[in-house]
Amino acid sequence: MTERVTGAQAMVRALEELDAQVVFGIPGGAILPAYDPIFDSKRLRHILVRHEQGAGHAATGYAQATGRVGVCMATSGPGATNLVTPIADAYMDSVPLVAITGQVPSAAIGTDAFQEADICGITMPITKHNFLVQNPADIPRILTEAFHIASTGRPGPVLVDIPKDALQAQTDFTWPVEMQLPGYRPAAKPHGKQVREAARLMVDAKRPVLYVGGGVLKAHAAEELRRLAEVSGIPVVTTLMARGAFPDSHPQHMGMPGMHGSVGAVAALQRSDLLVALGARFDDRVTGKLSSFAPGATVVHADIDPAEISKNRTADVPIVGDVREVIADLIIAIEAEHEAGRQGDYAAWWKQCNGWKKTYPLGYDEHEDGTLVPQYVIDRLGKICGPDTVIVAGVGQHQMWASQFISYEKPYTWINSGGLGTMGFAVPAAMGAKVGRPDALVWAVDGDGCFQMTNQELTTCAIEGIPIKVAVINNGSLGMVRQWQTLFYEGRYSNTDLKAGRSQYLPDFVMLAEAMGCVGLRCDAADDVDATIEKAMAVDDAPVVVDFVVGKDAMVWPMVAAGTSNDDIKIARETAPDFDYEMGEVVDGE
Repeated sequence: MTERVTGAQAMVRALEELDAQVVFGIPGGAILPAYDPIFDSKRLRHILVRHEQGAGHAATGYAQATGRVGVCMATSGPGATNLVTPIADAYMDSVPLVAITGQVPSAAIGTDAFQEADICGITMPITKHNFLVQNPADIPRILTEAFHIASTGRPGPVLVDIPKDALQAQTDFTWPVEMQLPGYRPAAKPHGKQVREAARLMVDAKRPVLYVGGGVLKAHAAEELRRLAEVSGIPVVTTLMARGAFPDSHPQHMGMPGMHGSVGAVAALQRSDLLVALGARFDDRVTGKLSSFAPGATVVHADIDPAEISKNRTADVPIVGDVREVIADLIIAIEAEHEAGRQGDYAAWWKQCNGWKKTYPLGYDEHEDGTLVPQYVIDRLGKICGPDTVIVAGVGQHQMWASQFISYEKPYTWINSGGLGTMGFAVPAAMGAKVGRPDALVWAVDGDGCFQMTNQELTTCAIEGIPIKVAVINNGSLGMVRQWQTLFYEGRYSNTDLKAGRSQYLPDFVMLAEAMGCVGLRCDAADDVDATIEKAMAVDDAPVVVDFVVGKDAMVWPMVAAGTSNDDIKIARETAPDFDYEMGEVVDGE
């Protein structure tokens, strides 16, 4: 079909044909022509956010919760630069995102025109690809290519910058369009010889570990992962970005590895003789000091992005391919090994792993001053809400506690900012997740520092009918930074006290929530936690904010200090024994 339209109409029509459904954005001068046809669209919902950063994080939350491409839109100059943080966030966490920005008219590009910014140049290092539209006739094709690039191979953000004159000009709209991406061919099918070699190493190993990263969720391979784990009998660790890819309650799950991972997961990686890395990138928060990470392990590394393989740790068996295909082929190869009489013997390894799990469980202590313990709040939240709840976290101590003390049994129930560690992520991302999955219960777990960065999007939620719930873990400080000041700066708390010595609530989050059209609740006693959560759960027609006032001295444990070896993992709870690798050899974990 061909019809005469403006470039802006072609943009909206292309988004409709691409089944975009939802766009998060704010109008402005350069992008304004696009908003006129949006006004008439019956298929495209636009959600007017309060800040472009909110639009980007909302699109990310939508994408993470649904597996679909998230779409955000902003005008030129400051509108576009306000998207830089969420674009970088999506790039680090491999999120399929398309950001559409308006640009000054073509003739004004390069003249330092009003609200001009070279957003393509600015975002080049943090996008999978970006486009500057030069011909309005190209808009449908470029958007089609943007969606394809964002959602295939290793997912990631794509930016489409459209000058104002291209949006205003008349052009022919034709659909469908033919993409012109001759150099883009993501490898999906792994090499069979490499898979068979990996299977042979797995049955020969004495201390193997399946090191599972967020790529398994991106590949929708949770069910295949479970089958591989059960067929092979190998312990599993799931990174921060892979929580929910493998059930926490499964007996083969060792927990989350890394800086604040469980002792069992960290120890298993360190003492392994074979690492089977699936959709993981050997991030520094997992490896600690890289040269000391898993020193005795042979490495099988499977990833759809060949640039990740051997980037940080040399792979003995590199496998390039879609991790879902890799796992499916590994299952077949392992079964073939078993049929040939070659089966792994991991009995001694499991005794050691179970010993670590039993001896070093996650836990926390009560506060001597009687203040509310944040870990208790999050633990109760997880238990009351149940395994179908989508938990969206900000960044900091509350993020780590939410990853530790809530049990994730199902994929796509945990959303957070991993690679970039973006404060202010939770509220807008929860908004996007709720838009994408309106029937799901969505809780944002935020800190009082994070919450004050992007809480204006609660107004968006109230106006648009997006009833998310927010648990603010309010310790009156920038908690994770304060923890580091306690441990490494002799308790010199420079600029981490958010109340600056004031005893009153400032701001008062309950009043703030109510001012933005939400229900505001407060809890500062353990005896009231359950009732407060249940009261929040009973509200289904408005956003809810619960201000949990907690003690400021709680810390996240275990901890591997930045730049140190995982062997130096610290367990600071008074009730816990000092960490000792050999404990797993003498404690029967059955």
